[in-house]
Amino acid sequence: MFEDFTATDRWTRKPVHCVYQALIVAIATRHADAVDIKFLVDGRTVWVALPHPAWVEYKKRTGRLITDSLAVEIAGHYLKAALEAGEGLGRDMYSLTVEETLAHLEGAVAAMQAPVSA
Repeated sequence: MFEDFTATDRWTRKPVHCVYQALIVAIATRHADAVDIKFLVDGRTVWVALPHPAWVEYKKRTGRLITDSLAVEIAGHYLKAALEAGEGLGRDMYSLTVEETLAHLEGAVAAMQAPVSA
């Protein structure tokens, strides 16, 4: 659902095509306690960083795990919301807090479970 989507930029009202490209554990690349998820936004690289402590907190609260595919959905849900809220087509990195990550997890799951209209 949020691996390949279109968002409408708040300021230009133009559609922006977003495609998931990669998931990287940032400890190896940035020495950060995060998972970096790469999207192409109209062909331009944009990263969404999800903090590792969100995995621990989600497991503590629910007993369930955040899988790689769910992490991509969370990042895509956030990116779509950020673009539609006008939080900048010019940014190349977005870093979420634990609470933001869990809120977008809930939003992504709700969107995936919503009935599809014909």
